[in-house]
Amino acid sequence: MTQGATPPLALAPLMAEQLQRWLDAERAARDRSHHTIVAYQADLLAFLSFLGGYHATPALPQTLGQLTQSDMRAFAAAERGRGLSARSLARRLSAVRSFIRWMSDRHGFDASKALASRGPKFTRSLPRPLAPEQALELLDIAAESHREPWIAARDTAVLTLLYGCGLRISEALQLDGSDWPLREALTIRGKGQKERQVPVLPVARAAIAEYLRLSPWPVQGDAPLFRGARGARLNPSVLAGAMRTMRQSLGLPPTATPHALRHSFATHLLAAGGDLRTIQELLGHASLSTTQVYTGVDDARLLSVYRAAHPRS
Repeated sequence: MTQGATPPLALAPLMAEQLQRWLDAERAARDRSHHTIVAYQADLLAFLSFLGGYHATPALPQTLGQLTQSDMRAFAAAERGRGLSARSLARRLSAVRSFIRWMSDRHGFDASKALASRGPKFTRSLPRPLAPEQALELLDIAAESHREPWIAARDTAVLTLLYGCGLRISEALQLDGSDWPLREALTIRGKGQKERQVPVLPVARAAIAEYLRLSPWPVQGDAPLFRGARGARLNPSVLAGAMRTMRQSLGLPPTATPHALRHSFATHLLAAGGDLRTIQELLGHASLSTTQVYTGVDDARLLSVYRAAHPRS
């Protein structure tokens, strides 16, 4: 099992072995991230532990072959009863169905009844981007956000990358000295180790150059590009704390996080006429449906403007 996890007593050794094989297959064949594997393990441990208690005997491969929709609904009801949200439960059931399908292929049982169960419906929440003027104000105030000029310049550089290139904060902070100087396009390795090319705006390149000019740490090929106060790779929580202080100064809502700048990048690009397929590639989304959520943001903004400006409102 993943290091640090303690299997429940209801998990039989044979099932624990099968679960580990499935996790290994997901990690290797589908290139899942460490966080995804940990989440999958938690999902399956919860499910198998429930089956052990529900049937008063540890779950075995043959147990999965006898599952019905009633069993799946009972598990879903138990999870909702523990306070799991519809969105989290849908993800959990998706992992469970993947495992059951994998087990049925290897043990030759019919899992159609269990796989026919549907997850709960939930409304996908819309991203909460900043307005263009808010994003620019944030970048302006970042330059004065710390008494150490090089730290203020560092925060400005990272935030400019998030807003100007649509990077995830983890993607920006994984850059090394070998990535500098930035070329016209930056090769980013995102979720699932998928690589994509992201154009680099001159303003982002200039912001990083200014940070490096002021930084007490030299640029080294195998060292992090963005460093904390003691020279180690910058921790995302440090940037989140700086963002918290800045948004309070500007009177921005709690949703104004570093990740909101990535949402702002996509939303503002869409509003300016960018097409969804291009935005999908820039963000590194595996599915176009993930990117389509930004059309809802744009529609919501247009409707808000309409309601505020229409003579009959």
